[in-house]
Amino acid sequence: MKRLACLTLRMAGLACLAPALATALPRAAGAQAQLQVQTLFGAREVPQERFVLVAAPIGDGSRAQLNIYEQITDRRPCFATSGASPARVDPLLGSFDFTGICSRYLDANGYSVRVGGADLATVYRLSVVRSGNDNLLLAAPTRNQSGPEMVVARTQGHDAGFLLFVPEPGWKLMRRHFGNRALGHLYLYRETWPTAAASASEGPPKPATPSQGAQPKAETLLKPEPLPKAKPLPKAEPVPLPAVPAANGVKPPGGATPPPLPKAP
Repeated sequence: MKRLACLTLRMAGLACLAPALATALPRAAGAQAQLQVQTLFGAREVPQERFVLVAAPIGDGSRAQLNIYEQITDRRPCFATSGASPARVDPLLGSFDFTGICSRYLDANGYSVRVGGADLATVYRLSVVRSGNDNLLLAAPTRNQSGPEMVVARTQGHDAGFLLFVPEPGWKLMRRHFGNRALGHLYLYRETWPTAAASASEGPPKPATPSQGAQPKAETLLKPEPLPKAKPLPKAEPVPLPAVPAANGVKPPGGATPPPLPKAP
């Protein structure tokens, strides 16, 4: 019976651990995979003026996705821009065979997010979000991942058609490398996390200090109040003692003669 009870308790303990293991193991595997990606790939500079980030309309134009166009050679222009706030983009590469002249990156196979040495391709996604009269290129953590949302670029206005994204301060394009080999994948890159940079500039908060006039001084609190002086007692005056008759012929003090005693009947 004791063995059966012990076996039952062990099985119950394993059943309690099962949900925690089911959650922890995929996270550990994801962290290991991300570490391998960071080890495999590096990031190198690209000439920013040869690229454009574009909010490209989807379907009826109510939604958009990120397209990136690159001018590889100068044989023919791959794109043209006009206007401002928002600037419009004419994707000229769609009208000819741009092999060897242009390149375009249309989805997560062609671009991803990187912050410093962290390749976030598996844990962050890029999407175009409408916000009032603006379009935001937003980097947000994927499902079951934690991290801050980051605004990468804005169109600085809204209009129909292809619109130019203007990167936010600190963001730029870099190319993914495997060793010395350049790959057909771009990073939306930032050196540090936006929240970390903001917190570093502010410094730690200072403790609150009470107002000088609002609190009494310590010596006032500790100094005892003086006790009232005692009033002097009145001087005691001598009280005269009554005369006491002498006994056995002894005169009282002071020489006074006592009255004669009455005779017995």
